[in-house]
Amino acid sequence: MQNDSAAAQTAHEPIPSATGHHDRILILDFGSQVTQLIARRLRENGVYCEIWPFNAASDERIYDFGPKGIILSGGPASVTDAGSPRAPDCVFAMGVPVFGICYGQQTMVEQLGGKVESHHAETDGTDGGREFGRAHIDIVTASPITDGLWTVSAKEQVWMSHGDRVTKLPAGFSVIGQSSGAPYAFIANDERRFYGVQFHPEVVHTPHGGQLLKNFTHKICGCSGDWTMESFRDEMIAKIRKQVGKERVICGLSGGVDSSVTAVLLHEAIGDQLTCIYVDTGLMRANESQQVVSLFREHYNIPLIHEDASDLFLTRLAGVSDPETKRKIIGASFIEVFDNCTARVGDAAFLAQGTLYPDVIESVSFTGGPSVTIKSHHNVGGLPEGMKFKLVEPLRELFKDEVRALGIALGMHPDFVKRHPFPGPGLAIRIPGEITREKLDILRKADTIYLEEIRSHGLYDAIWQAFVVLLPVRTVGVMGDGRTYDYACALRAVTSTDGMTADYFPFDHSFLGKVATRIINEVPGINRVTYDITSKPPGTIEWE
Repeated sequence: MQNDSAAAQTAHEPIPSATGHHDRILILDFGSQVTQLIARRLRENGVYCEIWPFNAASDERIYDFGPKGIILSGGPASVTDAGSPRAPDCVFAMGVPVFGICYGQQTMVEQLGGKVESHHAETDGTDGGREFGRAHIDIVTASPITDGLWTVSAKEQVWMSHGDRVTKLPAGFSVIGQSSGAPYAFIANDERRFYGVQFHPEVVHTPHGGQLLKNFTHKICGCSGDWTMESFRDEMIAKIRKQVGKERVICGLSGGVDSSVTAVLLHEAIGDQLTCIYVDTGLMRANESQQVVSLFREHYNIPLIHEDASDLFLTRLAGVSDPETKRKIIGASFIEVFDNCTARVGDAAFLAQGTLYPDVIESVSFTGGPSVTIKSHHNVGGLPEGMKFKLVEPLRELFKDEVRALGIALGMHPDFVKRHPFPGPGLAIRIPGEITREKLDILRKADTIYLEEIRSHGLYDAIWQAFVVLLPVRTVGVMGDGRTYDYACALRAVTSTDGMTADYFPFDHSFLGKVATRIINEVPGINRVTYDITSKPPGTIEWE
């Protein structure tokens, strides 16, 4: 199966966009690691947007999308290099506002007749204007885009990450703000509604960056900000009914929030045309299978098949250490089990999945494009090419926090929708190296203790995701008068808004000491506990 979204849409016919009549903003991605944060800021303000790789955006496709404005992201390239990325020419010719960020500003300037200087051109004896990290810009000119936000003579904190800089403006542009390393840090052509910033307004380190983006979408583009989860729910229900018709749908439940919200949304749309299949892969947390079956059979009254396929999964995963191979095995086996279950529900034409927008973004790498595949996702890259189902993926336009908001709009209990994310491959990616039943049992016990302590200390809702990783190493320990040689484990807990970036949670050492003591005393097989303090980036939240 080709791992790009265009191929996936043709092959598996995902549900059409549920944006209805709402305003749209198009984000063209030039490879920045924080492009997704631009989309988050816009959606927080009620504006629907999509991210497209710059080289997947033909003129016809852009016009068909009908954006009220276009944002050009940052990126790692230099516009001074031959063959570096450029925005499609129609972006500047279709009469809609354009906002360029970092590289986006630079390519806009270059394409409209200005000039960008590479940091290699150190003609003034300095570092060429490079700025990385916190900086300040001086606001020197008023503009509609800064109305109600920044005033002339103000000094504002921003976040810079650039080597190149603009050295000559195109005709019609003026300077709004400047920094010590970028004389054209903030530029505007108010008549054409073109704006460019050298800094990154999408990151939290630019304190008023979210409001600046809101000024662009609302005041410059005229967006109403009426895209809500309530409107998404109603429009998506209509889309699902149109796509599915009278056909039957199977929904795979993983036990997590994403697949559960997918199931409840589908049941509201098509009722008993939906049958959920919960595949017990043998890779779930302690008591999770019983909880899922009880919730959907007894509370929601949704038809559910509980298929215990743990022996199949664990047999196929035996001896496998490579994380990508694990994901592919789990994805293929998951669909195979579904195939074997369809006879019990009659002919099913559709398979529903809880694929999210970050899954789609992280799993796409366009040849010659700016993106790189970070890791394949169970819901995206692991599906076999010969899959007989058409896909229903009603959440593929949503970020994680939006899924939670949708769950609330569907009447789901807040305690359930606020559950920490749990990956589709389950505990398989929390055991680096070979998976065995013994390791799974050890990990479940340690993970249960960790989450018990987090809840008892009132920390669960303050943490985005917390879990234990069983490390593929054994260490020497001493218990009583005896020597032990057991596994080490790593505790992981992060704070995040959307899972695209994350910081480790700052537990007190007393808390970590209590958790470590409990795990070592109560979990045979572990004699050492560590705490992972890696942020994302450079790490990922999960270990595999």
